[in-house]
Amino acid sequence: MLFIRSLIFNALFYANLIVLMILGLPTLLFGHSAVLMLARAWARTSNWLLRVVCGLKAEYRGVENIPTGGYIIAPKHQSIWETFSLVPFAPDFSYILKRELTWIPVFGWYLIRGRQVAIDRSKGALAMAEVKSRSREALEGGRQIFIFPEGTRRPVGAPPIYKSGVGNIYVECNAPVLPVAHNAGLFWPRRSFMRRPGTILVEFLEPIPPGLEKAEFMRTLTERVETATNRLVAEAIARDPSLADVVTRTAS
Repeated sequence: MLFIRSLIFNALFYANLIVLMILGLPTLLFGHSAVLMLARAWARTSNWLLRVVCGLKAEYRGVENIPTGGYIIAPKHQSIWETFSLVPFAPDFSYILKRELTWIPVFGWYLIRGRQVAIDRSKGALAMAEVKSRSREALEGGRQIFIFPEGTRRPVGAPPIYKSGVGNIYVECNAPVLPVAHNAGLFWPRRSFMRRPGTILVEFLEPIPPGLEKAEFMRTLTERVETATNRLVAEAIARDPSLADVVTRTAS
């Protein structure tokens, strides 16, 4: 049954994305706000499909901690789920992403029109300088910058590897950072076909104010996100002990 429900969801998930991209083509004519509205529609319909097909819902905590205006959002990265499910909480967001994603037919048009920050990694140090410049411009304009501090998805229970990019942007842009913890990897593991039923727990943590030294900021961010993530993982396993197998399997 789990396999069948996962199969149906995955088919509907990508069909939903394709249909929205086709029907949403006119939004490309109306500026980045229209494109972001379409992205939020994708997030909401995808999560609706998760609830109906897979019995998987989400509980959001600490919403009162979300700042206003321009700030950096730094979520834990365990699965694809958080790449789309957090966007409804950011009114004018921009992701920092690899430039190659903008080459995907149609999908890449939306990234460009939505004024996302694409990195040309072949430029080395020049790429980071460009990212900091564009991030500063976006933040000063009241936008929100999404960046995954670990850069890539990490299995649940794996040792964290926080990269310096988020610290460089924090120092350069002098903006607050909103850490986000969750346990989505228990239910939508990376490189896995299965979508397990249950409740994904998400927690928006206390924002880190600007002005810290880079090393202190990185310690603070890592401690807050990892402590909260471990707590949310433990809470989910206490509700459903079978989820402990996901931690063992993905961390191996």
